[in-house]
Amino acid sequence: MSAKKYETMAVYSVAQGEEATAALVEKFKAMIEANGTLESIDEWGKRKLAYLINDEPEGYYAIYNYSAEPEFPAELDRVFNITDGVLRSLTISKND
Repeated sequence: MSAKKYETMAVYSVAQGEEATAALVEKFKAMIEANGTLESIDEWGKRKLAYLINDEPEGYYAIYNYSAEPEFPAELDRVFNITDGVLRSLTISKND
């Protein structure tokens, strides 16, 4: 079984302040590094959302590009879903 390439976009809450947002970015960076190879993080920063999510008008966008075993994205998604401060996340496979 070989690693596949993935891209995960996460939108974090900015309601708890910059330190909390930075801690979330770091938490998922560490999780990806522990389970695969992180190629890059593209932090778009704070952006206005197209619509309110949890009554919040803004979110902090981060895009992670990485290689991991095919089972890992499901686990990453599970952790995103149970983590406070994560508004949305989406993972796509970048393999042809």
